[in-house]
Amino acid sequence: MPPPPAGLLAADKAGFDLLLIAHVAAALVGFGSLVTSGIQAARLARAGPGRATPTLWQYFAPGVNWAGRTLYLVPLLGFALLADSNGGLRLGEAWAVAGLALWSGAAVAAEGVLWPAERRIQAGLAVGAPDGTALRRDCRVVEVAGALLGAVFLVATVLMVARPG
Repeated sequence: MPPPPAGLLAADKAGFDLLLIAHVAAALVGFGSLVTSGIQAARLARAGPGRATPTLWQYFAPGVNWAGRTLYLVPLLGFALLADSNGGLRLGEAWAVAGLALWSGAAVAAEGVLWPAERRIQAGLAVGAPDGTALRRDCRVVEVAGALLGAVFLVATVLMVARPG
């Protein structure tokens, strides 16, 4: 693993350090929320709508998954880190391009697959008597998408730490 550029994480770069903490926190909250949705969907599928716990009903209450939307802060804070690194980090580096590509794929998967299925689960539970087959299918979609997005997060984390290329 190459050493960080001189002074990149030095104590005199408190602004950079704060941006880095915010970038990591946004990734943990955003991707963590997606993985949590997958876990909760798996629990709901196993229990079925008639035996779902109050926690599951509350988790899938209608509304926007705002914690998951913090995913959109990840690249914004990443660009801010690149800008604040005084040339120590560059967007054209392979690890940065790969990280941005992974994030883009994750955002498309969340918007196009996970969150729509999550909204269908919410709508089904809100009426009180969801179609069990449709509910199980949507739970499976959220479960698989959450697991895949968790894997994307792990790969991206390795890239961000190792900075290969």
